[in-house]
Amino acid sequence: MSNQQHDWTIEAKSSLFDLKLNEVWAYRDLLGLLVRRDFVSFYKQTILGPLWFFIQPLFTTIIFTFIFGNLAGISTDGLPKPLFYMAGITAWNYFADCLTKTSTVFKDNANIFGKVYFPRLIMPLSIVVSNLVRFGVQMILFMMMVAYYHFVIGAQFSFTWAIALFPVIVILMALLGLGTGMIISAMTTKYRDLAFLVTFGVQLLMYATTVIYPLSTALEKYPAYAWIIEYNPMTPIIETFRYGFLGEGSFGWVSLGYTTGVTLALLIFGVVIFNKVERNFVDTV
Repeated sequence: MSNQQHDWTIEAKSSLFDLKLNEVWAYRDLLGLLVRRDFVSFYKQTILGPLWFFIQPLFTTIIFTFIFGNLAGISTDGLPKPLFYMAGITAWNYFADCLTKTSTVFKDNANIFGKVYFPRLIMPLSIVVSNLVRFGVQMILFMMMVAYYHFVIGAQFSFTWAIALFPVIVILMALLGLGTGMIISAMTTKYRDLAFLVTFGVQLLMYATTVIYPLSTALEKYPAYAWIIEYNPMTPIIETFRYGFLGEGSFGWVSLGYTTGVTLALLIFGVVIFNKVERNFVDTV
């Protein structure tokens, strides 16, 4: 018996920092299946199907342009209003989707977790990856709008060198949503009310970022409250996104470094609490 070889050893105790990345890689086919399931289930039995990926940000942009741009007259740093809002909405939607769907991963998958073993980290990772597909579709819509305003309307804006940071900010959005979502998911195993609070809270949190107004306007007109927006970790991401693709935004290495630090701290804490809760969450869900 001592000479037998085993592919996996399932132990009762393991380090809280152990991500079991070797197991995650071994279950990469499962990850692909879960991503496909999430993508297909989103538009299954709908008339318009994947077109909803375009409709939601497009209608939101139209509403924001009418209410905040035209009625309220909020500055957009000289950028065309639809482009300004579409940039913020595209970035925010990816983070918000990762956060809200990861925050209920234990509750939504309790039946699966209780029946079969696989690395639990697969579930939140599949959410991040499947949302990345939707983000890519919305980026296509954003780039189509950029091309339209540049070649047809003749609007004055341009790409900057910061566009090279695009992969970095996508990773930051994914990890920020993943880490925060895992923390909330671990807490919702005991406090179900948090699931309702997250859905409502994420909508309010958007107003504490620069989706609707530029950071420069917030600092100038609302100095007493601007620190809330300035220290929101999503603000530097959105500002860098706009600066890279549209040439306007309050980009700064210090602010981007701050976001990176907050993201890593939340991710580490999220992994620790996720690993701790997954051991006995079936008894509490």
